[in-house]
Amino acid sequence: MRILLVEDDVMLADAVTRALTQSAHAVDCARTGHEADRALATSDYDLVILDVGLPQIDGFEVLRRLRARRSTVPVLMLTVNDALEDLVTGLDLGADDYLTKPFRLSELEARVRALIRRSHASASSDLIHGRLRLDMAARRLYLDGQPVDLSLRELAVIELLLLREGKVVTKQQIIDHLYGWEDVSSSNSVEVFIHRLRKKLEDSGVPITTVRGMGYLIEKPNGAGGA
Repeated sequence: MRILLVEDDVMLADAVTRALTQSAHAVDCARTGHEADRALATSDYDLVILDVGLPQIDGFEVLRRLRARRSTVPVLMLTVNDALEDLVTGLDLGADDYLTKPFRLSELEARVRALIRRSHASASSDLIHGRLRLDMAARRLYLDGQPVDLSLRELAVIELLLLREGKVVTKQQIIDHLYGWEDVSSSNSVEVFIHRLRKKLEDSGVPITTVRGMGYLIEKPNGAGGA
């Protein structure tokens, strides 16, 4: 998943970025309110981690502008102040969750997973499809209970396809979810990841279908509901 982290504390931002990157997320980091506002106006994200106390414009104003553009991206707000009025202000402006500094990285990661699941209407930390089970908390994929050896970006691709099962995911959507500002990306890299996943999952009974001219698809299991 692609995450925008908006935090002006360099040491904290670096620690959070490392933790999220190790969990197969692509992370862009903005240091000021204006930088965050520009990023959110021009790029799509799966989640925003937004500090309240920012240079130039504060996190509340960034959030206000984001929701004014009718964006529904989940927002986790960070603050050094646990005052009830700040909590109410953030939630009223459209924040989805709140975390007070200092916090443990494990708690931040748990809240990130919960918000991503909620945005995809999934209540469980496990994504189950036939004989596959993706443990979003442990960041591991299992086939018949046995772990499948995946790179971080292979894991990110299968997670995206499973979260959107029954829907076509375009190459550009995969690129947007895999790579941050400083990463080099191409459609060829997506094809490589898909090829590797197909080889590793060839005995799973879960095909990754190419929809010509559109992208890739994992069909809903037989008998699954949904539109």
